[in-house]
Amino acid sequence: MSKVKRFKYSKYFFLTIGIIIIDQVVKLLVHNNMAPGSAGEIHVFGDWFKLHYILNEGMAFGIEFGSTYGKLGLSLFRIIAMAVIAVYLYKMAKKGLHSGLLWCVALILGGAIGNVIDSTFYGVLLDNASPDAITPWFHGQVVDMFYLDIWEGYVADWVPFWGGKKMALWPIFNIADASIFVGVAIILIFQKRFFASTSSPETAENEPTPELNES
Repeated sequence: MSKVKRFKYSKYFFLTIGIIIIDQVVKLLVHNNMAPGSAGEIHVFGDWFKLHYILNEGMAFGIEFGSTYGKLGLSLFRIIAMAVIAVYLYKMAKKGLHSGLLWCVALILGGAIGNVIDSTFYGVLLDNASPDAITPWFHGQVVDMFYLDIWEGYVADWVPFWGGKKMALWPIFNIADASIFVGVAIILIFQKRFFASTSSPETAENEPTPELNES
């Protein structure tokens, strides 16, 4: 495989790597320089956008998964999902699918890996695993910090996942969460363009051009 083709297929992973680096740098800066909770809160734009250091035991945007074994299952699921997305991205790039779709998948992959690093290693490296964790490995808590303080109150008991809890209108999140959200949102908005044709450009180039009948 030539260097040009190799770059063509792998360039999307540079975005993934960039997201991972930025996400981890921001998380470590927050962990080392901010106090958890309201005491260490930093107002960036008035009262509506703040830096607020919290630890998230569950999924993205504060969703919790359940028991201790549920957390272990979630961490393992994330690792498997990360590997599947990486393989899927490479295969889609080789098929020559829409570049916009590939960049979005790269964003999603970067966010997924960013949070996988937290849940896999932070229980050991940052000693932030829950006290009842069976092992600090795969039980690390995800570092969240971006807080859009638009509304805060109690959610009705019948609401799945968040019912009966005090929640903000927009949960506290991190770079990895934002990367996943943006990638998914763009795919949903431009799905007709991304999936307009099932045939790839490479396939289209190899298809015979129909000849016009001369009169």
